[in-house]
Amino acid sequence: MKTALLLQTLQKQMTALHEQARPLMQHATLKPRFDRQLFRSRSTLMKDYLAEAQHNLDELRHAVEKEQTAQVAWLAEHLAEQIAALHREIAAWPLRAWDSPGHGREKWQRKRLEHQEFERRLHDMKRDREARLNAAQTLEEQQRLLREITALDGRLLRCRQALDEIERVIAQLTR
Repeated sequence: MKTALLLQTLQKQMTALHEQARPLMQHATLKPRFDRQLFRSRSTLMKDYLAEAQHNLDELRHAVEKEQTAQVAWLAEHLAEQIAALHREIAAWPLRAWDSPGHGREKWQRKRLEHQEFERRLHDMKRDREARLNAAQTLEEQQRLLREITALDGRLLRCRQALDEIERVIAQLTR
């Protein structure tokens, strides 16, 4: 009875996932979304991940019918993790509009311009902090400005890495 309730609950969750993901089914991403341990699929389409989760639910039903308790436990836990990951991905999808291959090179060029502007502003902020450091009178103020400069260096490094990645993608798209 417990197992039947579990299967029914998982099927309801899968049905709800299919409904939530309906608008995203054909949307592709640039890279696979999930870890290899969570999903075998290397697809970039949401529908393929949902299909794999549904297949695992079917496998779980077969394992229940054959009374393979160890496999039932593993599949139930694995399927629950897949469903949770799919829920998170569907919820976060609007935040990942930049990761759609549909817009092509123009989207990446806009992204490059945005990051170049971020980099310029970070450089300006760093120059400002360095000028204030040179004029600082107290040790406390100097230490605070040094921490801010160090933080800005980290942000500049991450910005440069993002720009390098964007340049790499643009180069791939123009081949």
